[in-house]
Amino acid sequence: MPTPRNAGARAPDAIAVTGLRKSYGDKTVLDGVDLRIPAGSVFALLGPNGAGKTTTVQILSTLIAADGGQARVAGHDVATAPDGVRAAIGVTGQFAALDDLLTAEENLLLMADLLRLGKRERRSRTAELLERFGIADVAHRRAATFSGGMRRRLDLAMTLVGDPQVIFLDEPTTGLDPRSRRTMWDTVRALVASGTTVFLTTQYLEEADQLADRVAVLDGGRIVAEGTADALKAQIPGSHVRLRFAELDGYERAATAFPGAARDDENLALRVAGDGGSDALRGLLDRLDAAGLRAADLSVHTPDLDDVFLALTGDEATGSGAPQAVTGAPQARTGAPLPAKETPR
Repeated sequence: MPTPRNAGARAPDAIAVTGLRKSYGDKTVLDGVDLRIPAGSVFALLGPNGAGKTTTVQILSTLIAADGGQARVAGHDVATAPDGVRAAIGVTGQFAALDDLLTAEENLLLMADLLRLGKRERRSRTAELLERFGIADVAHRRAATFSGGMRRRLDLAMTLVGDPQVIFLDEPTTGLDPRSRRTMWDTVRALVASGTTVFLTTQYLEEADQLADRVAVLDGGRIVAEGTADALKAQIPGSHVRLRFAELDGYERAATAFPGAARDDENLALRVAGDGGSDALRGLLDRLDAAGLRAADLSVHTPDLDDVFLALTGDEATGSGAPQAVTGAPQARTGAPLPAKETPR
């Protein structure tokens, strides 16, 4: 995880949310959400399917209106100054919003035209982004021929045409292979290093652990936990040492030596509670020696964000999300001011 920026003094809020509420009929999607996200940081919003993550992004990017509460993005009120918000943000949704009939270069030039950039600026900006995202050598290939990773890179490049202050990435690496996912992580780190604020929703918990300065868990329309990834993991019990034995006799004798250990009879393994520190490990090995036992292997396990997620949300989705027709709404793209009733691309 990157070192938090602005550690010496609190950065101004890029996003400030108080009491955000949203319902669809009798289904409450967001039930009083509060968020404070400093400028120049990565914030990750986690939650099961239907928890309200995409609805939060849609409200903050002015695609839909909240039923209550207040939200400011880049200093602009989402409800009263939506044009100011749109001019300051970029949004990359769950699915790449590309024109497959156009080349990579043509997709970027089209976005520059929609943003009303001058001819010279749109050309230079397009060339810069093609190079920055490693797709300059395929600039004249149609987007339909791109791999999933290349499509996501082009999609994010289109989001950056308007040089937004705040970027919303709604599950940006869904469906990508591990190499493409790590390439996208490097891109996000570079964006934040340049001062951009990134609001990330994801179900890849390793992604949040790797990228986010702060993490919030959304469940049932409420923020149920928020903090650094390390702080959240520290709240979850479950640190243990796993001892596996090669023979049943040694396994049974070890179970007697460690009566409080959890058994895994199938794998001849014991799970002994402990923090995994050097003193605890030394004591555990001394007990094994005293009993004349030797484990086939030993491993230390500490809680990760998967454990945090399951502890805070349970095993099933809450079902609190918006109806499909709403969650499938067109994705906002970037910051051209648009008429109030027009859906931003």
